[in-house]
Amino acid sequence: MFEFVACLLVVLLAAGLGGLAGPNSWYGTLRKPRWMPPAWVFSLVWTPLYALMGVALWLDWQIRDPEVRTPVLVAFAMQLALNVAWSWLFFRFRWPGIALAELVALWFGVLLTTTWSYGAVPLAGFFMAPYLVWVTFAMALNFRVWWLNRD
Repeated sequence: MFEFVACLLVVLLAAGLGGLAGPNSWYGTLRKPRWMPPAWVFSLVWTPLYALMGVALWLDWQIRDPEVRTPVLVAFAMQLALNVAWSWLFFRFRWPGIALAELVALWFGVLLTTTWSYGAVPLAGFFMAPYLVWVTFAMALNFRVWWLNRD
């Protein structure tokens, strides 16, 4: 039980660190695409995604073979760090173009984590899949916001 709670806390800590960066008043001034969801949708989506990521981390933590578990956990940690960094790059430092490039790295990190997790513990990979879908959408949205505000 302790490990389960610890895994959830790790993911929630990352969510909190990212949340410290924004959104802010600058974000409100940006031109956004018509297909951008309202602000409340982001909280509605991220909450279950972080919960699923925490469960996936816990399932990956249960892998007995260290030669399999270690790369999965390292990939998970790397994508989680990239997740936090995106918020800071985009909202706090106001670098949507750099944030977009970083989001591409995040997408590959989530894909790698999802694939390796699925290979080791299929349910963990299944729980990571919605996150991959959301990051794909976020990448398209980040691109469009960058494009509309590149002047």
